[in-house]
Amino acid sequence: MNKETKRIIFQIGLFIITFITTTLAGTEWVYGKSIFAADYSWADFNKGLAFSIPLLLVLTVHEFGHYFVAMYHKVKASLPYYIPIPPIPFLPFSLGTMGAVIRLRSRPKSNVENFDIGLAGPLAGFIVALAVMFYGFKTLPPPEYVFQFHPDYKKYGLNYAEHVYKSEYIAEKKKEAKLPEGAMIINPTFGSNLLFWIFEKTVADPGRVPNKHEFMHYPILLAAYIALVITCLNLLPIGQLDGGHVIYGLFGFKAHRIIATVFFIALIFYSGLGLSYLRDKELLFKTIPAYFVAVPGYIYFLYLCFKGLRLPKRDTLMYAFVMCAIHFALIKLMPNVTGYEGWILFAFIIGRFIGIEHPPTEIEQPLDPKRVALGWLTLFIFILCFSPAPIELSVL
Repeated sequence: MNKETKRIIFQIGLFIITFITTTLAGTEWVYGKSIFAADYSWADFNKGLAFSIPLLLVLTVHEFGHYFVAMYHKVKASLPYYIPIPPIPFLPFSLGTMGAVIRLRSRPKSNVENFDIGLAGPLAGFIVALAVMFYGFKTLPPPEYVFQFHPDYKKYGLNYAEHVYKSEYIAEKKKEAKLPEGAMIINPTFGSNLLFWIFEKTVADPGRVPNKHEFMHYPILLAAYIALVITCLNLLPIGQLDGGHVIYGLFGFKAHRIIATVFFIALIFYSGLGLSYLRDKELLFKTIPAYFVAVPGYIYFLYLCFKGLRLPKRDTLMYAFVMCAIHFALIKLMPNVTGYEGWILFAFIIGRFIGIEHPPTEIEQPLDPKRVALGWLTLFIFILCFSPAPIELSVL
C-alpha cells in the first residue's frame, strides 16, 4: 500500500468519524440526549442525521470548491481533511467538528490563482447553505412543536416565552429537579445575522419562527446557521484565510497587511470586552492577590495573540499592555459596554498559528472585472453571515 492510498484511507476515516461525531452532536443539541446516557439508542442516533447531513454537505461542497479550482489551475491539493470533535462528558454542546481543510501541496504562482482558489470554497458552500436555509424556513413546524421538548411549557400556551425564561421559573425548575444549592444550568442562545433576518421576514411563516432560546430544536436551521458561522470565520479578511486571499487579490500585499492588522486588532478589542474573566469583580477588583495574577496573565495572553503581527518583542509587548489597559478601563468605567468572548479563541489561533500577513505570490497581475465583482460579492457574503455573538452559553 503506497503513501497516497494510506492518506486517502486516513481522510475517509476522518470523514466517517466526523459524520458520527456531528450526528451525536445533533442528537444532543436537538433532543438533549447524550451518547453517555444509559438509554441512548440507535433511534436517538438517527435523529441527529437531520443536523449532521446538511452541515457536512455545506462543509464538503466548500472544501471541494477549493479542490476543483486548484486542480483547474494545476495547483496540487489534497482531498479534504475533516476535523472531528469527539463527545466529552464535561464539554456540553459540542458541534462535533471544527470544520474541514484541504492542503495545497504546491504554491499558487499568481495572485489570480490564489484569489480563485480562496474564493471558490466560500461561494460554493454559501450557495448550498442558502438552499438548506431556504428549505429549513419553508418547512418550519407549527409553534406547538416545541412542546415535545418542553411538556411543561404547555400550561402557558404559545405565550410560554413570557414565563419560562424568567429567574423565578428557573429557580422553581431547579427545586423540582432537586439540584444542589449553587448548581448551574447552562442555557445556549443563538444570535442572528443579516441573512437569517432577511429569511425570517421574507421566507418563513412569522408565526413559526423559533424563539432564540429554542433554536437548537430545529436541526436543519441549526445546521445552516452553523455553516454560515463557519463561512464567516473563513471569510475574515486576515492572513491566509479565504477572506485574506480575497482581500489580497482585490487590494494587493500592502493594503492587505493594513486591512488585516486593523481587523485583527478590532477583533481582539471587541472580544476582550466580553471576557467574563475580566468582568469577575470578586476576582479582579476585591481580591488584590488574584488581581496581580490575573492582569499579568491577561497581558501575556494578549502578547501571544499580537505575536501574529510579527513586530519586535518590545512593540508586541506594548500592544498587549495598551490593549489590557483599554479593556480594564472600559469595563470599569462603562460596564454596560460589552463584546463577545467567543471570538477571543479564534483571535488567539490566528495570531499564534495562522498569522496576519499574506505571503506575496511570484506573479502579480490585475484582476479582471468579473473577478473583482466576485470578490466584492464574497465580502458582501461575509457581512450577511457575520453575527456579533453567534452562540452564547449563559449560566442560570
